[in-house]
Amino acid sequence: IDFKGVNMVINYDLPTSAVEYIHRIGRTGRAGHRGKAVTFFTEDDKPLLRSIASVIQRAGCPVPDYIKHLPKLQSKQKKKFIKKPLTRESICTTPQCFLKKAKRKTKTTKEKKKVKEDKKGSKSQTFHKT
Repeated sequence: IDFKGVNMVINYDLPTSAVEYIHRIGRTGRAGHRGKAVTFFTEDDKPLLRSIASVIQRAGCPVPDYIKHLPKLQSKQKKKFIKKPLTRESICTTPQCFLKKAKRKTKTTKEKKKVKEDKKGSKSQTFHKT
């Protein structure tokens, strides 16, 4: 899918391979236009950084020296990361006031539904008794 006007991609999770990285950042800079990609990573992502950094470097972009000197990932480790990517805690950007409001709304909706079901059940029981 080609989205017109995408000039920046932000990766909140580091892709597990250089191919996946290229695919993600390929959403920007299409058809000769310039684009930017920002990728966040953690200490746990370090084994994956070097292969992605080499792609970035080959494209002519600067890469910090400490990333260039990270140890190469062995093929067994690479397969492991691809099969089972790192799991992270979910991040919620919804303000707490909205979450509380939604929770209250869900709770009252469930209570109303239960009352309706109880009323239906009592009517049908009354019907069967007579």
